[in-house]
Amino acid sequence: MLREQWAQLPEAEVRRLQASRLRDYLRRTVLPFSPHYRELFKQAGLGPDSIRTVDDLRRLPFTSKIDLVNSPDHPQRSREFILVPDPALLARRPSTLVRALLRGRERVKEGFEREFRPIFMTSTTGRSADPVPFLYSAHDLGNLALAGRRLFEVCGARRDMRLMNLFPHAPHLAYWLAHYGGEAFGAFVLSTGGGKFMGTDGHLRMIGKIKPDVLIGMPTFLYHVLHQAVEQGLRFESLKRVVLGGERVAEGLRRKLTRLAASLGAEKFDVVATYGFTEAKMAWGECPAPSDEPTSGYHLYPDLGLFEIIDPKSGEVLPPGSPGELVFTPLDARASVVVRYRTGDYIDGGMVHGRCPHCGRVVPRLVGNIRRSSEVRELHLDKLKGTLVDFNQLEHVLDDAETIGAWQLELRKQNDDPMEVDEVILHAHKVCGLDEERITRELQARFSARTEIHLNKIVFHDAEEMRSLQGVGVQLKEQKIVDHRVV
Repeated sequence: MLREQWAQLPEAEVRRLQASRLRDYLRRTVLPFSPHYRELFKQAGLGPDSIRTVDDLRRLPFTSKIDLVNSPDHPQRSREFILVPDPALLARRPSTLVRALLRGRERVKEGFEREFRPIFMTSTTGRSADPVPFLYSAHDLGNLALAGRRLFEVCGARRDMRLMNLFPHAPHLAYWLAHYGGEAFGAFVLSTGGGKFMGTDGHLRMIGKIKPDVLIGMPTFLYHVLHQAVEQGLRFESLKRVVLGGERVAEGLRRKLTRLAASLGAEKFDVVATYGFTEAKMAWGECPAPSDEPTSGYHLYPDLGLFEIIDPKSGEVLPPGSPGELVFTPLDARASVVVRYRTGDYIDGGMVHGRCPHCGRVVPRLVGNIRRSSEVRELHLDKLKGTLVDFNQLEHVLDDAETIGAWQLELRKQNDDPMEVDEVILHAHKVCGLDEERITRELQARFSARTEIHLNKIVFHDAEEMRSLQGVGVQLKEQKIVDHRVV
């Protein structure tokens, strides 16, 4: 029932069905075949029958990112989260015996292989730690396609549309979700492989030929593609929407993309953001909202997984609508599996359940801005003490600045001397008619107000120079912060 009516059921019914699904998932899939979680539950004195309601989930221990990372002491730690099915246990199940009688033993064996044997892998990007591999069985790939198809539906795609997937071709979730989701959705989808494969010029030529309705990709790269198209005087009247993933999308960037699309002749145009992470093996999207109204949040799939919002310090579960850290538990994953996974991501509007004011779906939604887990580094801005700076916040601090387009922060040592203080230099592309002195004052004030850091220098560049600085078409992800400090 939850699978067929995932976007129609009231909250109480969803939570009841989720509790039943979670209990069955733990009993039949996780605890029998995961030595890690079997031991963890044993230490906590818990079993699958301990979960009578979704609220009982709080009795289970958390899994954190550090638990997944290999170390010299635990070089195979990530393998501990891979389900290892017991053929003897599977063979004794009544459902197995019935299938063997009806279909034959070989078909049953093939079914178990499809369900459990790892055949595919994505990995984390490794920006804050070593990349962590996450394995998929054929069963997982089916769920990846299902989640991708739903994402396309939520984001307002239609089967008669043409879509281009501009995510980098890499073992990362975003590219493959768009690929498998597009295949399941049934629309025309061209996956280009991103800037490293075709370059910006190649993408512009392909857009001119294909005339897509929807572009899917990283926000920074799509900004450069559309900006260069405007520079070249191109027209993309067919373009109706961009679907963004892999980075946070600030309101200022939405406005910039909308203006660029208008300059390309795209009259009715939507900017839609998505949220996903490797450990979930799926992503969730916004539905298109009227231009004068806020987005309604990321629409969740309650049959495939469930979220909790917790106080990041105490670990206590918070009520609906409360800001806090996102914790995820899958309800149908195989191969690599995490339970009560602390994402380290913080949402300021919490989670709500009700009818979406824009698309009418009745689903749980994550509302507000999501801030990625902290990547805190120390900057020595004077000779007396260092300053701790959250680089994830720094990466988006000027996205709302209307006077500049692409920008990059460069960290250097003064005079390239390892013993000197750190300098912060802003490289930016001016996109308005104001003089550089006035823009410099405004950017200094904005940056200082948001970070309490003073920019040592602001250097203005043309669009081509900024593309080169950010590594467009060269780097897997365009660089908004570069650290050139001499150690």
